[in-house]
Amino acid sequence: MPPWLGAAVSVPTSTLLFWCLAPFLVDLTKADLHAIILFICVGLLFPAAVTLLNFESNRLMGPNIAGAMSGLAPVFAVLLALALLGESIHLLQFLGIAAIVAGVMFMYRDRRQNLQHWSPWMLSLPLAAAVIRGAVQPVIKLGLQHWPSPTAAVVIGYSISSAVLIFAAFVHDPKLIRRFDRRGALWFAAVGLCNGLSVLSLYAALGRGPVALVAPLVASYPLVTLLLSFVFLKHEHIGPQLVAAVAVIVGGVVLLIIA
Repeated sequence: MPPWLGAAVSVPTSTLLFWCLAPFLVDLTKADLHAIILFICVGLLFPAAVTLLNFESNRLMGPNIAGAMSGLAPVFAVLLALALLGESIHLLQFLGIAAIVAGVMFMYRDRRQNLQHWSPWMLSLPLAAAVIRGAVQPVIKLGLQHWPSPTAAVVIGYSISSAVLIFAAFVHDPKLIRRFDRRGALWFAAVGLCNGLSVLSLYAALGRGPVALVAPLVASYPLVTLLLSFVFLKHEHIGPQLVAAVAVIVGGVVLLIIA
């Protein structure tokens, strides 16, 4: 299944899960219009645009490098948090963020990944996803300060994103049912559930801690990508440079935790 159709399956699957949870976890008496507007604005880009960019990056570049490039999100998240939220950053936090970003770039510079065959626009896909993902986190934290409900944030944001993705899928191919594949849909639905739960966890963390701590920890997810790629995608190469990058990222995570 093409990425645009997969996204139209993946995100609505998460949205359905969140609507099932909403009656038990969302307190409408604490709803705030300012927060709702922020959550809607986020939903126009995240996860809709990020999902499309990530799926296309994985298809063109493989999950190892695409995941590594997306790990640059904490740089944008922390910079925006410093500007919008007035957060401060300590030396150990700075070193931890630097180590994670360095590890990500170390992954990216693995010469066995045939980087010379990639055009600049291909590299721009995961980078754009990183920018959006990073910018979203401080905005969500602003919204949670007015309405401290991570579930409400994901219900609103994912509902908007689902509408955008389904509309985009029909515009792309009015007869999209011909492109539908049951096995592919099941895989994309599973991805949607994983992504949805991860975003709910991210929003819950942002409601309790600073962006400067949460964003870099979330950026360490390429470690899991690397492990699962080794298990499921036998053609994905994992060389010594990627292993060294993992060690650097883990070191950065440790610095963040002890900071």
